Amino acid sequence: MPSMSISGRRTPMVLFSNSSDQYSHRVRLVLREKRIAVKEIAVDLVNLDEDLIVANPTGEVPALVDRDLQLYHSIVIMEYLDERYPHPPLLPIYPVARAEARLMIHRIEQEWALRVDVIAGKGIRSGKREQARNELRESIIAFAHHFSDQRKFFLNNEFTIVDCCVAPVLWRLDSLDITLPPQQTKNLRRYMNNVFSRESFRTSLSEVEEEMRSV
Repeated sequence: MPSMSISGRRTPMVLFSNSSDQYSHRVRLVLREKRIAVKEIAVDLVNLDEDLIVANPTGEVPALVDRDLQLYHSIVIMEYLDERYPHPPLLPIYPVARAEARLMIHRIEQEWALRVDVIAGKGIRSGKREQARNELRESIIAFAHHFSDQRKFFLNNEFTIVDCCVAPVLWRLDSLDITLPPQQTKNLRRYMNNVFSRESFRTSLSEVEEEMRSV
């Protein structure tokens, strides 16, 4: 795929994303956190952009083009960006902590993200959607003990790639019609306020995502 351009100038990096997609949101958050210059192309998932098909034959977003490199799948893209632009680091430096972060990302993927896909998906039976909504709510409540008043973010006091996976799901709870019990999720709510007030998070939101949360 040839390098894309803006006003005839060579542009090294292009992101194809969707304005309501949680996986696209993850990548946009990493880009904002690292202040990486990128050309963003908003994709209509009904009428796919031809360039997206070249970047990712499956037609799924997000997809990243960096000169002659084409990447897809949000985790692959996020780890690539973290390695190519190492400051600030979003994965822990030490192998044990890095493995723990990756394991937590896998759990978030399986227990949260996939259920968001079911709830927000089209053509899914209402019973299956409601089951996914209840399971997601209970899983988030069960995860609440991971959020401590002794640390600012999910794993520690440093914002990491795990937060980039967690925050887009939590931001969408209102739009998914999920309400959390205040007493059981006090620290989680504090965490949400910390993350949602970050400049990188605010600027990562699309116009569609800005409307997903009431406050």
